[in-house]
Amino acid sequence: MSAPTPSRQQILLVDDEEDALIELAESLENEGFVCFTATSVTFALQELTLNPDIALVITDLRMPEESGISLIKRLREHTSRQHLPVIVMSGHAEMDDVSDMLRLQVLDLFRKPIYLVRLIDTLDSLFPQKAAISFKL
Repeated sequence: MSAPTPSRQQILLVDDEEDALIELAESLENEGFVCFTATSVTFALQELTLNPDIALVITDLRMPEESGISLIKRLREHTSRQHLPVIVMSGHAEMDDVSDMLRLQVLDLFRKPIYLVRLIDTLDSLFPQKAAISFKL
């Protein structure tokens, strides 16, 4: 019987498209991450309050009530969360969005549909897996 894979970091996924959200969460959970999901900025802020160990936010840029930029601004204003890394995903980012993202220290921008291999590479470099290392003398 093999030992269960240890959980990796907790990630909050924010997207108003519920199907895309579920699909992304399942893909990342298969990589060992613990995913929380929110369909709006309001729900995202609730999840962040309820789950203080969230280590990264991946948010959609365009959402009906409030944008991903609005969420990031609110994080940057909140002292305990101002350094939380954020990745933005968007089907159509404009130059103004990009300059806002740079100013708000967004980690990366992914075009939708998400190229999962690149996202997982980014997450692996951010949160390296603790591999069992054996040394041969």
